[in-house]
Amino acid sequence: MTVLSELSAAHPLTPYGWDSGFADSFAPHAARGLAPGRIVRVDRGRCDLVVEDPDGGVRTVAADTALVTTGDPLNIMCTGDWAAVDLATGYVQALLPRRTAFVRSTSSKRSEGQILAANVDLAVVAVSLAVELDLGRIERFLALAWESGAEPLVVLTKADLADGPDVLAHLLADTRAAAPGVQVLAVSAETGEGIDVLAAVLAGGTSVLLGQSGAGKSTLANVLAGAPLQEVQAARDRDGKGRHTTTTRNLLALSGGGVLIDTPGLRGVGLWDAEGGVSRTFSEIEALAARCRFHDCGHDSEPGCAVLAAVDDGELAHRRLDSYRKLLRENAYLAARTDARLRSEMRRDWKQKQAVGREAAARKRGGGR
Repeated sequence: MTVLSELSAAHPLTPYGWDSGFADSFAPHAARGLAPGRIVRVDRGRCDLVVEDPDGGVRTVAADTALVTTGDPLNIMCTGDWAAVDLATGYVQALLPRRTAFVRSTSSKRSEGQILAANVDLAVVAVSLAVELDLGRIERFLALAWESGAEPLVVLTKADLADGPDVLAHLLADTRAAAPGVQVLAVSAETGEGIDVLAAVLAGGTSVLLGQSGAGKSTLANVLAGAPLQEVQAARDRDGKGRHTTTTRNLLALSGGGVLIDTPGLRGVGLWDAEGGVSRTFSEIEALAARCRFHDCGHDSEPGCAVLAAVDDGELAHRRLDSYRKLLRENAYLAARTDARLRSEMRRDWKQKQAVGREAAARKRGGGR
């Protein structure tokens, strides 16, 4: 073990994800007398960070984010970021480079990305069994999770509400078929089923908890943290949906080790530059496509299409192919809109520069008046 790794291993922030890699990135800031801190919450120009306490423990401090505020929605600070903070002035001075970032597209007409969590090892997709299983939504979450650089994990919550062990086994099988290469767990915060397994999987790393309102995320976070840290409300009986009890993204220390970022319920989960994530989510279709007669096969009606042949033979579910096509179309459409937006911004900037140039020329002709 190197001296640098020994120092990081002994650091009070190690349970929050601090390691030799972040210590190396932080070295220039340490030379300026700044302190490392992990952002546990962001709220209106300020953030809370966990930092080293003078007695060798950790404490939470509030800091101003004005010096690192940016107009770029993908570079704005978020929960999970590591920061260099001046504890004397109370200002965040810089953010460390991110290893992973979970990003979705916003619902605005500006086609912007919104970052939900940073420096995450595991992206936990929480799906309630109190309502009908939506495999397409799970696949959408998985595409974004793979694209983020984190490893996905699907957790079927409220397993006690499944109509018996046979039904639960069927739901697990359907989910695993929609999530190749992804671990799928069934848990119940009510009975404790599967909680110990989930806690062991999350121990020692950083996880983000994602899902719709009513999926039981806040209840699950409280159980894993061993304390009622997050407010909980009951889901509606008629449709299993819940209200937004979590309104900000909060980083919580888990009783079994590791940290968890709890997020508000996500009504919309738009893709954002997630072509690679879609490929990982539908890895079996990508493998089949490599055997198609034409390299640019659209898997529609082309002769020699291995994907369509797999559907005809029952090897591939038609639902999977439809979902694959849908997400690829959506991702391509968003990319086209984003390109159009960039072109529009470039034209606007050019026109502004032209206007400035004309004004300067007019002042010159008028003798500087």
